[in-house]
Amino acid sequence: MNKKEVNIKIEGKEWETALNNAFEKANRKAKIDGFRPGHAPKEVFLKKYGKESLYMDAAEDSLHEAYHKVIDDNKDLEIVAEPEISIKEVNENGCEFTFTFTLRPEVKLGKYTDLGVKKEEVKVTKKEIDDQIEHMRSHYAENVLKDGKIVKGDIAIIDFEGFKDGVAFEGGKGENYSLEIGSGTFIPGFEEQLIGLKAGDEKEVNVTFPEDYHSEELKGKAVTFKVKIHEVKEIKIPELNEEFFEDLGMEGVNSKETLEAEVKASIKASKEHEAENKYIDALLEAASKNVKVDIPEVMIDEETHRMLKEYEEHLKMQGISLELFYKYTNSDESALKAQMKDEATKRVTYRLMLEEIAKRENIKVTDEEADKEATALAEKYHMKKEELLKNFGGLEMIKYDMEMRKTMDILKK
Repeated sequence: MNKKEVNIKIEGKEWETALNNAFEKANRKAKIDGFRPGHAPKEVFLKKYGKESLYMDAAEDSLHEAYHKVIDDNKDLEIVAEPEISIKEVNENGCEFTFTFTLRPEVKLGKYTDLGVKKEEVKVTKKEIDDQIEHMRSHYAENVLKDGKIVKGDIAIIDFEGFKDGVAFEGGKGENYSLEIGSGTFIPGFEEQLIGLKAGDEKEVNVTFPEDYHSEELKGKAVTFKVKIHEVKEIKIPELNEEFFEDLGMEGVNSKETLEAEVKASIKASKEHEAENKYIDALLEAASKNVKVDIPEVMIDEETHRMLKEYEEHLKMQGISLELFYKYTNSDESALKAQMKDEATKRVTYRLMLEEIAKRENIKVTDEEADKEATALAEKYHMKKEELLKNFGGLEMIKYDMEMRKTMDILKK
């Protein structure tokens, strides 16, 4: 069974204190003839409202104490979720609560070593290095005025105005618009008709709007644009020279060879990280297929809630709220949680499996080891150790993380 009920009673002096607190709270709002609110004697208050009127407030006042008492008395229980709480009985002698705990389910492990999973071998090709360097060069490209005809890839600064059947249409006008020729920004056929023109030229460009164009008035219609070329610019990509290496500001990079070596190392590190993540996922998936566990629904619900919060933070970084996301996707919280449920179930399964393996393999991390790790992490992220521990969830969470990593090493073996 993954549930355990525990009853605890608040009585005696503790209950009397709770009743007195409930009286003080209720008396401040009581309307009793001849007395200002909060000044009626207790006997007068009880005569009008009865002692029973204090029971629920007193029970609520006692709940915090009852919760800590039941947790202290049941430290041996492996509780995996917040308990369900109900009042079993309440009267003048005391209040009895029932706490229903969800316990860690039994995990039956199967084979978790020699799983036949291999890590992908990482290779970096010359093309990948060249493509990355070209991307870096493009980032430092400059647009330079050109005294010549437009060719594909050039940037034309233009004025334009569109006409249908000789009448200008809404949204078809622009001034000093910067258009990269060949980018496909404008209607098909528009950019191509500007090739060969130069600064100062004017031309009428005839095109037809696509059948799926968003405007009902214009879709599939033939139109004419009057275009004037103000300037022509060509995109100058920098050479691999000393000036470019200085602009990059990469330590130790001062030649084509050192740049290639640095780019290769960067690509390899990224691929290694990706390959390691895929390897870990494959190991966890393979090992979990041999596990038998009946996961309480509340654990999956809590993990789904955590995932929802993670997703909300991810959206915030993009400047989008959950409410806006629901509006754009025509969904709601329940629909998003339903999408996340399978992944949440998988995460909980993996966590329970790794914890059980750690227990079987007697994996332990000392306070000294965890403190050393916290110091190293604080230095890495340029934080004070106290701040890091606060953000991480304390030394126990550092220990847990280290234990899980040690457990993963066993799966890798």
